[in-house]
Amino acid sequence: MKIKDVLTTIEQLSPIPLQESYDNSGIQVGDSSQELQGVLLCIDVTEDVIEEALRLGCNLIVSHHPLAFRSFKSLTGRNYIERCIIKACRHDLVIYSAHTNLDNAMGGVNYQLAKILNLQQVRILAPKVNSLLKLVAFVPVSHADSVRNILFSAGAGNIGNYDLCSYNILGEGTFRAGEDTNPYVGNAGTLHKEEEVRIEVVLPLFKKNEIIRALLAVHPYEEPAYDIYALENKWLQAGSGVVGSLQEPMEEEDFLYYLKDALHLSCVQHSAYTGRTIRDIALCGGSGAFLIPEAINYGADVFITGEAKYNDYYDVENKLLLAVVGHYESEVCTKNIFYDVLINKYPYINLNMSQFDINPVRYII
Repeated sequence: MKIKDVLTTIEQLSPIPLQESYDNSGIQVGDSSQELQGVLLCIDVTEDVIEEALRLGCNLIVSHHPLAFRSFKSLTGRNYIERCIIKACRHDLVIYSAHTNLDNAMGGVNYQLAKILNLQQVRILAPKVNSLLKLVAFVPVSHADSVRNILFSAGAGNIGNYDLCSYNILGEGTFRAGEDTNPYVGNAGTLHKEEEVRIEVVLPLFKKNEIIRALLAVHPYEEPAYDIYALENKWLQAGSGVVGSLQEPMEEEDFLYYLKDALHLSCVQHSAYTGRTIRDIALCGGSGAFLIPEAINYGADVFITGEAKYNDYYDVENKLLLAVVGHYESEVCTKNIFYDVLINKYPYINLNMSQFDINPVRYII
């Protein structure tokens, strides 16, 4: 098995195009066409993690945070990032990161946190925009089912928690084939009328080329007729943060202790109590304070994140309870996401969670 096969499995959960514009998810270092020897999972790549991978016989390191966030004019080993890159290249290691693409994916970091907290009716807090298209294809009746099915298989037709979604209208298409053509129906130089189905499906922007190729592969016409429209709809299957509800409401202090225990925290920072009970929860792992306005607009009783600025604790102004658990603490579950995805697909590979991947923030309790 090649390393790239493992990376393809990860990207089925967290496609690279879901990452934010500032991010650098994907292959950081190495040649993914080599045979896989083992996988080491971590949050951050450090020199200790590189050494651990070598000891365990792993030639693939999968991290949450990218090792290379900035461009390099030289690699001289002047800092730990450069030293990690140099050592990885020297030992033919591949380093791969799934960062904000995993944050923005259904089943990603925020969904894992919601699962740990046993939240109900979980959905995206801030769905992505300008990320959806509509494909309209005109297909002879005889091929409508096969075209529809190939579009679904390629990733079209998903709306929220529903799949295989399409709209179909029976109508009549007309055309006249020109010289040097070989029409599937009708004759060159003669007007032809054909009973056709107008098939409409929604698709993610990043899958456009793949889905068009699938359409052209099964459509029987030499010149298939199809249209593509940009949609203003929010993409409910990808975006920042999630919202959900507790099965039973809690008092604020009780909820904070529940949160502390569920995430195995040494402490929780929080804003002033609001006096309300906690039922509706918004959360975002990592640096999620930018979503505080979205959480307030949603009507959440509490917003949980990994980091917040000093003024954020004031700015919530009794509109919700802000609970800050630590960046690493909010994302350490990422290793479990990677592990579950890979062990289910490849139960016999050399798969390891790093024991040297530790929180860079130290506490005195």
